[in-house]
Amino acid sequence: MPLNVGDTGYGSVAGSGLSSSGAAGSSETAALLVPEFGEEGEPEQEWRPLSKEELDESAGGPGWKRLRCYLVVLFWLAWLAMLATAVAIIVTSPRPVATPLNWWQKSVFFQLQPDLFTRTPPAGSGAVDALCDQFSYLKSLGISALILSGLFGPSNATESGGESSGMLPQVQHLLSESNKVGLKVVLDVCDVQLFGAREDAETKEAWDATQHALRLWLGQGVAGFLMCDTGTAYTEKSLMLWRGVLEEFSKEDEERIIVVKQTRDLLPPLRVSGQQLNITLVDVLLRSVLPASPRPLSARQVADAIETHLQTPEDTWLGWMVGGKAPSDLRSLLLVLLMTLPGTPVVQYDQLYPAQGGNGSKYSDSADNFKSRHSTVALFNSLSHNRAREEALVFGNFTFLPFNATYNLSSSSAPPLLAFLRSWGCVHFLVLLNTGSEPQGLDPAWAPSLPEAGVFVASTAMGRLGAVNLDTLVLRAREAAVVKLFEPGSYSS
Repeated sequence: MPLNVGDTGYGSVAGSGLSSSGAAGSSETAALLVPEFGEEGEPEQEWRPLSKEELDESAGGPGWKRLRCYLVVLFWLAWLAMLATAVAIIVTSPRPVATPLNWWQKSVFFQLQPDLFTRTPPAGSGAVDALCDQFSYLKSLGISALILSGLFGPSNATESGGESSGMLPQVQHLLSESNKVGLKVVLDVCDVQLFGAREDAETKEAWDATQHALRLWLGQGVAGFLMCDTGTAYTEKSLMLWRGVLEEFSKEDEERIIVVKQTRDLLPPLRVSGQQLNITLVDVLLRSVLPASPRPLSARQVADAIETHLQTPEDTWLGWMVGGKAPSDLRSLLLVLLMTLPGTPVVQYDQLYPAQGGNGSKYSDSADNFKSRHSTVALFNSLSHNRAREEALVFGNFTFLPFNATYNLSSSSAPPLLAFLRSWGCVHFLVLLNTGSEPQGLDPAWAPSLPEAGVFVASTAMGRLGAVNLDTLVLRAREAAVVKLFEPGSYSS
């Protein structure tokens, strides 16, 4: 039957009575939000957003708004000021300035055995061709220049400039091939009666012959000449004449050089100074680390010779070679020394390719001999490429570190542990040399400012890789190591 729900019809209730669904005042036309009433029965004020004026009043008024703007501007100005100050400190702070170096100061020289060349063209051409085939390989090892010895006989070569000896075509071919791969060539005339070596060397005829020979070889592309300090050409007047001719052939980055091999303890001045003249007569002073000796030196003698050179400052740009005879098991250690000393390293042929083994027999193709040669070449390759990319090993500061051995303290004859530091800016290389026959370590008490950690760059042991703690580092017998320190030390000078 029909259900009556109100007077207004279906779904509509006029009053506040109950509907059929049981909801108070339920209706499709009823308000969804019922106003709330206060304690006195009056409806509370409806919520509405604040106006701009009300917001300003709540925030403290226009004055506070300006203050906040000023604080924001002040914050950014202070930030920009700190940034500008930091940039200014970086720009104006003292930094190491690299001295422009000439090509020979950045190069690694390789001195070849004299018996690679012969005087007769048929046999000599084969030796030269074999050498030319090795140029690309030598360049890949990091070698930049060659010192060629034994090209001339002991007689005076100025009369023909080497033309009559039959060596000119071979040397021309050699120079042409070396230029193709970027190897410079320096002629060794140390043992030759060359360039005005007679008693009348300073006469016009002698100088004309000297000038002819100089121009001949310089014209072929020779980068310079090496002479001994005992030759008659090693005089102030002769060197001045030499420099005049070399300057005619010198160009930018292609300077021709004079190298003098030091064999005497004292040398005359290598620089001419005057009111209007101040030039260096010699570009490189080649010095031997070991003294000349008819028999191999002992380990103690080698250590004493090295220590003497490490403590002797020198203003002239030096080139370093081994020179004297050392025990075969110290060959790799001396190679590390040459490549890390300040100056130009001159590596001799027998250091990379020794003609004799440790027992005096000729090298064979045995696995041990091949492994020994391979390790030496690998060590040299690592040292040369590190030297090429690390400024500290080229023109960095040098500091000798007087370390003592923590081992073998009971033996007074044990060679000391030798060490020095090469520093450039924040980069530091620690070079350690143990010429003794027993392990030796570092005591941090003798060098408290050295960082405790570093990473191996090169080592004669060839098994040293990765990080190292100096407090626990122990060098093996006859071992040399190069460690790049993690933190800047206080030994740069």
